Amino acid sequence: MPERKPLHVTITGAAGQIGYALVFRVASGQLLGPDQPVVLRLLEVEPAMGALDGVAMELEDCAFPLLADVVTTSELDRAFDAASWALMVGSVPRQAGMERKDLLSVNGGIFGPQGRAVAAHAADDVRVLVVGNPCNTNCLIARSNAPEVPADRWFAMTRLDQNRARALLAAKAGVPVSEVANVAIWGNHSATQFPDFANATIAGRPATSVIEDQEWLRGDFVSAVQQRGAAIIAARGASSAASAANAVIDSVRSVIEPTPEGDNAALAVVSQGQYDVPEGLQFGLPVISDGSSWQVADGFELDDYARDNLKVTTDELLAERDAVRDLLG
Repeated sequence: MPERKPLHVTITGAAGQIGYALVFRVASGQLLGPDQPVVLRLLEVEPAMGALDGVAMELEDCAFPLLADVVTTSELDRAFDAASWALMVGSVPRQAGMERKDLLSVNGGIFGPQGRAVAAHAADDVRVLVVGNPCNTNCLIARSNAPEVPADRWFAMTRLDQNRARALLAAKAGVPVSEVANVAIWGNHSATQFPDFANATIAGRPATSVIEDQEWLRGDFVSAVQQRGAAIIAARGASSAASAANAVIDSVRSVIEPTPEGDNAALAVVSQGQYDVPEGLQFGLPVISDGSSWQVADGFELDDYARDNLKVTTDELLAERDAVRDLLG
């Protein structure tokens, strides 16, 4: 069997915490499979290039059989050249006293040019996962600056929220995480997101028939998923890194592998009006894949409680879009 041609994977912010937790997993084959060689194209800002050189040395020291080459750069055209997957991890974190609209504007100055670089230099089959927060609107900005790249190639990461939700439901029910399925994450990757327990299943049964404590489901469960990132920062003094990198792997594999029957993958994708979500928003939705193409899963029932929560997160995303309208291509 002939050896596969290496696929190029771009990782931005590659010397940061999430990037550092991610690059070794990609190089080992966990992202694209045990038979797929990869070329890593690692992007950093100029002041972090020394740290990135150290990451590259560690990658070399690992002697990964699937790692065909490592390119380190601070130049967008070189970073995205020939990329089949672009993992946009790097972003400017929110600083004390910074308004959300200011954060959106600062990151817009990053993701607009990155979107244009994807359109100009990436491979014809490029797909993009935006991880850097606020990831939904950063993805919208990048996508709008790359109209040449089909809208269904753009994803923002809500898988970490889905993983968190599955783990919490499993712990409450006293079952392995593998028993929990079909947990949807609706809307924004922010404190307004809605983790949907009503459509979830536990060991094939409706989650609400296994966990009958509605007060917990609507209270502690929802708030714990929404606030988990802040809780981790308070506990370890830094934001999620290893779990976020793990969710990147899960997100990509959920696109390139078939979705298990009765389950969904949480991804923020371009809304086409499904579930009355305004068209064009990068919105967290339940997605299913056949391994070559994906679609938004249908059949999710939304009661008044769920729709009220969807309205809150939709309104936030519409406000974010309005705040960055001058950055949209």
